[in-house]
Amino acid sequence: MTDTSSELQSIGLRNTGPIHSNLSAAQLTEASLARGEGVLASNGALRVATGKYTGRSPDDRFIVDDAETHSTVDWGEVNKPMSEENFDQLYDRLTAYVQKRELFVFDGCAGADPRYQLPIRIICELAWQNLFARQLFIRPTPSQLESHKPEFTVIAAPGFEANPLTDGTNSEAFVVVNFSKRLVIIGGTSYAGEIKKSVFSVMNYVLPAANVLPMHCSANIGPDGRSALFFGLSGTGKTTLSADPDRQLIGDDEHGWSEHGIFNIEGGCYAKCINLSREHEPQIWDAIRFGTVIENVTLDPETRLPDYDDGTITENTRAGYPIEHMPKAAEPSIGDHPSAIIFLTADAFGVMPLISRLDTNQAMYYFLSGYTSKLAGTERGIVEPEATFSACFGAPFMPLPPMTYATMLGEKLTRNGSSVYMVNTGWIGGQYGVGRRVSLKHTRAMVSAALSGALDHASYQPHPIFKLMMPTECPGVPCEILDPRGLWKDREAYDRAAHALAARFRDNFARFHDVLPEVASAGPRA
Repeated sequence: MTDTSSELQSIGLRNTGPIHSNLSAAQLTEASLARGEGVLASNGALRVATGKYTGRSPDDRFIVDDAETHSTVDWGEVNKPMSEENFDQLYDRLTAYVQKRELFVFDGCAGADPRYQLPIRIICELAWQNLFARQLFIRPTPSQLESHKPEFTVIAAPGFEANPLTDGTNSEAFVVVNFSKRLVIIGGTSYAGEIKKSVFSVMNYVLPAANVLPMHCSANIGPDGRSALFFGLSGTGKTTLSADPDRQLIGDDEHGWSEHGIFNIEGGCYAKCINLSREHEPQIWDAIRFGTVIENVTLDPETRLPDYDDGTITENTRAGYPIEHMPKAAEPSIGDHPSAIIFLTADAFGVMPLISRLDTNQAMYYFLSGYTSKLAGTERGIVEPEATFSACFGAPFMPLPPMTYATMLGEKLTRNGSSVYMVNTGWIGGQYGVGRRVSLKHTRAMVSAALSGALDHASYQPHPIFKLMMPTECPGVPCEILDPRGLWKDREAYDRAAHALAARFRDNFARFHDVLPEVASAGPRA
């Protein structure tokens, strides 16, 4: 019996079928094809379908409420509690389900900085999900594997479904984190993003104790060695803007900020594919090749050419690939303290400034707010733009109270002197359907100016409602579009729309407690 088999038995996985440990990308691709889990696309990527669940299922995510977590986790709609009894019952049924089944095991790490690495083990029912895990997390060297001891284990069994009546879940799908037993169990859903984000949730819980701020952001490094962070919710351009051909990519989604600098939590990228084109995102386009997993992308039945413009299955088509598939990936995936931080928002109401500079209190306020817009048609029931707030730009993955992360951000900004800017990648001249979307050309020019230091000594004017400092000029950007109010034909209509959005900010912020007065007052005027 192999060591892996013995270790699986120690966590209750007994009498399993064949166990395949740490297979190569080629071996896992072959296994997936042989098992009928997917097909090869014309670019060499493995295309799979995830069935009913084509995205995360936040209502089905739980944390076990026990002695370790009862007084530390920020319980509520995001962090739902599960009793120890229900977890044990669900886990017993899960271990019974995997008996006699073929399993695929990946041993790796989360955290590119060895000082803060978390050794993990991912156990999968599906070969393609294990390929996904292998490409998304940090892959140890053969010598490192010899001494690898997982400190957290994730078990993904999509074929096993929960019974809400007896298991304490909301549906057949579940993602449950047990911090005391160092386990994550996932069932009822094939969407691989649940594996990725469950490990991120674990890191968001353990890293603050080591004085490391975990962040839902992308990061890159310029030729001058200056690093930058990009925060933003889905659809704001976080992945696109960090994949800059003139800068080295540290990572596209999850990072830690320690007393030594920043580091990627992952070893791969998970890019959205909808409307992907070689013209606008050549680095991502070329990264999708053999060894990549593409989820729910439509293929031509004969040529197997991907149709990235087809959102018939879902708008949330995805590609998972190792970071070395990017042409200018930083090696290792670490950087110095960020010289600039960009908050990205896609404001569909057309009232936020295109770019503005934030002081530390404003940075904490807008970090806690985590604002962007949902558009009509992106989710069932949305018929007009809606303001969306996600604390710390990643509330679904943050087990601790938001102020824990915001306070750490404020301390690190003060200590390291990083500049913070907010960039609107949404609409100008009117709301969605009336105005126009900010061009990617101008967005890139604003980001470049912020990262190069060109805006450090620019002249600024305050926004009358949001109090954000707007530059009066920016290289590569027409001056007349920097003031959003001037782009509206009806200035009074702009004021009404801006006041309405400001009220949404204030209503959302009222849920935060124990906020310093100077941070609370850094938001929009009443």
